[in-house]
Amino acid sequence: MTDQAKDHYQSIVLSGTDAELPSWFTNDYKKYSNFREMAGGGNGILIECKDNNLGRTVALKKLRPGLTHSVRDRQRLLREARVTAQMQHPATVPVYEIGKDDEGQIYFAMKKIEGEDLFKILSRIAQKDDSTSRHYTLNRLLGILIQASNALGYAHTHGVIHRDVKPENILVGFFGEVYLMDWGVAKIWGRPNDGAAGDEVTDGELRERLTTAGSRPGTPLYMSPEQVYGNKTIDERTDVFSMGVVLYEVLALREPFRGRTIEETFKNICHATPPPPGDVSQHLTVPKRLDEICMKAMHKEPRRRYTRILDMVDEMRQFREETMVGPTDI
Repeated sequence: MTDQAKDHYQSIVLSGTDAELPSWFTNDYKKYSNFREMAGGGNGILIECKDNNLGRTVALKKLRPGLTHSVRDRQRLLREARVTAQMQHPATVPVYEIGKDDEGQIYFAMKKIEGEDLFKILSRIAQKDDSTSRHYTLNRLLGILIQASNALGYAHTHGVIHRDVKPENILVGFFGEVYLMDWGVAKIWGRPNDGAAGDEVTDGELRERLTTAGSRPGTPLYMSPEQVYGNKTIDERTDVFSMGVVLYEVLALREPFRGRTIEETFKNICHATPPPPGDVSQHLTVPKRLDEICMKAMHKEPRRRYTRILDMVDEMRQFREETMVGPTDI
């Protein structure tokens, strides 16, 4: 663990663990203090604060100020909180509560994760940062994807499709933890769109995401062809496709379907077959088996992909066990 990582943690103060509940005890928003905005993404903001009842630091997620009256965005926030709370898996973030702040705006409280997302890690590798490259070997990066994919497999067995798998939503903790984040556009497997706000994603909304200041056009780059086509029923093979795109980016340090415009990106997703990552990677020699796993996961036709995300996990794990030297944890 680096000194920088250690700075994020505080020792447990035992003198405060046995105290009686104070006279001002409350179980509403007043129990939170010491607010500090963290880096947010999309339509939400993250706020670090202290839960004075339990004496721990937590993270609150709220909507950005301009979106607090949006029915669609409120529903997505509530969906993310409730779906995440039901995903009792080591690679999902524990959710503590849903509530309303002093201004009546919805928030949910969750465990504060210390770490960074996979996109930032890959960006540093692409910038030839030696320290990052030494730490995040191919073996370790595959371990990260396996843990995130296991969370997907758990969700799929509970009838939930994530629909927004991308490097920004895979968080790596300082102690090797991996979390699959942002279940705000998750969907119940096999159910058609029911007209509820938040289910449909229009081309106009995607354009807005692309032009948001400071944002990266993440979601369209990892969408499956059936998402682009707007199919009303999707299953876990949509998440398999997106994880295949993430694997491609890990291996090649580039997205396989990026176009100059969103229309070109969509066209590439639906019709273009990218070269295997081993043909374009400049930072490592990609084993042929990983090329095969990646390209199968990204097949245009869902029936030609892995039937289950756990089948893809099994092949990645088998590859590591057969070819990698050293420990196979992350």
